[in-house]
Amino acid sequence: MSAGDKRTDRLDDAAHAQVVPTEEAVSDDIVARTTLRWKLTNAQHQTYGGCEWWQGVTHEASGEGELCGPGWIHVYTSPRLAVLLNPIHANFGDPVLWRVECCGEVKTNHRLKEGWTRVTTIKIVKAPVYSHEQRIAFAIWCAAQLCCDPAWSAWADGWISGQDRTLEAAWSAGSAVGSAEAWGEAAWAAAWAAGAGPLDLDAIALRALEWQP
Repeated sequence: MSAGDKRTDRLDDAAHAQVVPTEEAVSDDIVARTTLRWKLTNAQHQTYGGCEWWQGVTHEASGEGELCGPGWIHVYTSPRLAVLLNPIHANFGDPVLWRVECCGEVKTNHRLKEGWTRVTTIKIVKAPVYSHEQRIAFAIWCAAQLCCDPAWSAWADGWISGQDRTLEAAWSAGSAVGSAEAWGEAAWAAAWAAGAGPLDLDAIALRALEWQP
């Protein structure tokens, strides 16, 4: 590989730090590994700051600072999670999915995404396609792992079954649990403190992909 193919990724997705769960609930375990993962770019094969990705390109980062910062190159543990979590991370309008090889140090965030210090693109792969309803089902099933509010659970069951998918019902269920953002952060922290560990998000993502609304 030529020297021109090796660049330092200092800005990858850093602008989207505010939408990622707080570092207090993130594991600080950093280990050395080599493994296969998935990464998203825009249609021009770029990530934040114009960082370019082409087949066989390697980028490196320092491994310093928070996961959301420029010290880490962001990837996903499955193609399904890459597609489903894109709207709350890079939010690429027409994303391209890459199979990548990762090595060096790694930092994780509840399996929402990972940061590595060295990532090499292997090839572009076909991204799974989720319907609007399947994306909603994924979100409902994730929340259902932690939310025990009876009113919300009744709404969730009604939406999944198709019995009631009205906006009014959704607003009513949302009012029952208060601020979604505050509740979500509290639920993550409570589950982690109780020893529940991270959810198996990819299993839920697969369930949503196979679900027929």
